[in-house]
Amino acid sequence: MTATAPASSLARARATALLPRLALVLAALLATLFTAASPASAHAALTASDPKDGAVVATAPAQVTLSFSEQVAMGDDSIRVLDPRGKRVDTGELRDMCSGSTVRYGTALQSGLPNGTYTVAWQAVSADSHPISGAFTFSVGAPSATEVALPKRQAGGGPVGIAYGIARYLSYAGFTVLVGGAAFILLCWRRGAAERPLQKLVVRAWVTLTAATLAMLVLRGPYTRSGKFADAFDLDALKTVLETKAGASLVSRLLLLGAAALFIAVLFGVYARRVQGSVTAADSEPDVQEAKDTSDLAFGLAIGGAVVSGGIAATWALSEHASTGIQPAIAMPADILHLLAVATWLGGLTALLVALHRIPGIERAAVRRFSRVAFVSVLVLAVTGVYQSWRQLGSWSALTGTDYGRLLLVKVGLVAVLVGIASVSRRWTARLGDGGAREPEKAAEADEADGERSARLVVQRDVSRETQPVTVPADPERAAQLARQQAAREAARQKQVRNADPDRAGLRRSVLAEAGIAVVLLAVTTVLTSTEPGRTVERETGRAGATTAVPDRAVKITLPFDTGGRNGKGNIRLELDPGRVGANTLHLWAETGDGKPFDLPEVKVAFTLPAKDIGPLPLVPEQAAPGHWTASGVQLPLAGDWRIDVTLRTSDIDQTTVQKTVKIG
Repeated sequence: MTATAPASSLARARATALLPRLALVLAALLATLFTAASPASAHAALTASDPKDGAVVATAPAQVTLSFSEQVAMGDDSIRVLDPRGKRVDTGELRDMCSGSTVRYGTALQSGLPNGTYTVAWQAVSADSHPISGAFTFSVGAPSATEVALPKRQAGGGPVGIAYGIARYLSYAGFTVLVGGAAFILLCWRRGAAERPLQKLVVRAWVTLTAATLAMLVLRGPYTRSGKFADAFDLDALKTVLETKAGASLVSRLLLLGAAALFIAVLFGVYARRVQGSVTAADSEPDVQEAKDTSDLAFGLAIGGAVVSGGIAATWALSEHASTGIQPAIAMPADILHLLAVATWLGGLTALLVALHRIPGIERAAVRRFSRVAFVSVLVLAVTGVYQSWRQLGSWSALTGTDYGRLLLVKVGLVAVLVGIASVSRRWTARLGDGGAREPEKAAEADEADGERSARLVVQRDVSRETQPVTVPADPERAAQLARQQAAREAARQKQVRNADPDRAGLRRSVLAEAGIAVVLLAVTTVLTSTEPGRTVERETGRAGATTAVPDRAVKITLPFDTGGRNGKGNIRLELDPGRVGANTLHLWAETGDGKPFDLPEVKVAFTLPAKDIGPLPLVPEQAAPGHWTASGVQLPLAGDWRIDVTLRTSDIDQTTVQKTVKIG
């Protein structure tokens, strides 16, 4: 009579085998969903242009200039100016006009341009490695028909942007499991180095991180430029990528992954054999020197692993959020600690889940040690997370008024849920085998006995697999059927061992719930890293930097300018009195860099209220003295955030426009 496994056992075994695949599919779907939701999020923005979008100028300008909210990388082909027929009319040479905190680039135009509407298309990479692009039009003489269509797709979007976003998600996931799995083995359960399920978990995480990093390096060119998969094989584009900060970070990550491969080989090779050898010789007289050598090797692996994992985390910190904005010297180390804390917690949680599901012999002490490691990781995560939130938001209003702030609230909520479930897991940990109700001495003795029993179970399992006779039937179908039955019986036996302790089963369920929340949390974190920070958004809209008018007190602002020509740098001081709705008096003073009056050939002013679609209201002030212009009866009809644009010329061809938003009451 042929023995067959019950259908329910087969179903449960198949369901267990499908869990990792389902988790991978869920992770990929989440990554695709979030990436598609914001394909063109960026962290630098165009704040001004000369000529302005939609402007009509009397004569053709000598150049086109663009100003940005933070430092960007641009090339000679980053700014293109097209005439109404789509022909390029710029010289193709980029002008770097940055000065101090002013980030401005431009390109010269060909002389003798006829009247008509011209299109300016630009593309750049922000300091935190995210691509940005845009387009606008201006007209010479009068607007005309144009054959040029403004591009609808922004840089970083489309299928290439989705693929790049998935690779980013997988790189974070791979790093988390790689670091957390290795930390779980070295800090919580050293015998786990000899367990195949944990070995497979860490190795697969390394492969995932390496493959995702290679994909990001290959797709970096199309992601920041053309948006076409075919350009991934363009060697010139790849060479350009390697010269950027993001490209250097990806190459550095690959080199560090080579060191990580050596670490994994030692961990699962020499160290695992020593651990397994000490387990096999547990009943004989212990070798003190061998135990010391094993302990020294574990210490060396811990130090080496910390250095390599910190270096890999630094490749993100040096090329993304932390490397730009305020306090980068503090933000980058904080970001590294944040990433390591996340990886130790969530990656260790993944390793614990695999051990609880696949390894019946895991000791209670290992679970309790991970509980303490996770607690410390959460503390580090909280401290560094609060600092990063303050740095990226800058104000309470940005927490609810920007996409970055709202995503951050979602992340905080998920972390709170995760910590709540983790507290339940800690209670299950304390109840494992009544470990929390025994005296410390007895608990330690029980843990030691538990470890010895678990070790012997591992040895007996391996020995039984090696010595069990295998009979291979002549019929291949019959052999396959017997193999499936054997696998089902083995899975049922392992599950019976796992479920023998109800506290262990409860811990396994709570850890599985934690892992599910962690998958979603990782997806939200990936989107957060590609979303424009709230501090930058508020600076762009003028809320953070607007000058507020005080009743019966004039609005006073100072604007630096640089026309790009010889002696083209200086400052404009503007005073609007009384700075209220109705009639106002305007005064302008132009000064050179050393504070002397700057007698400009031409000065023009325009007032715009974007919220009400009013303006620009043009104004040409009269010169009252060298470097001083004035205008009376300046009418501002409504209260709100008014943008003041001051256009000035320092020579026949050198001209620029500076702007500031002021609040009029």
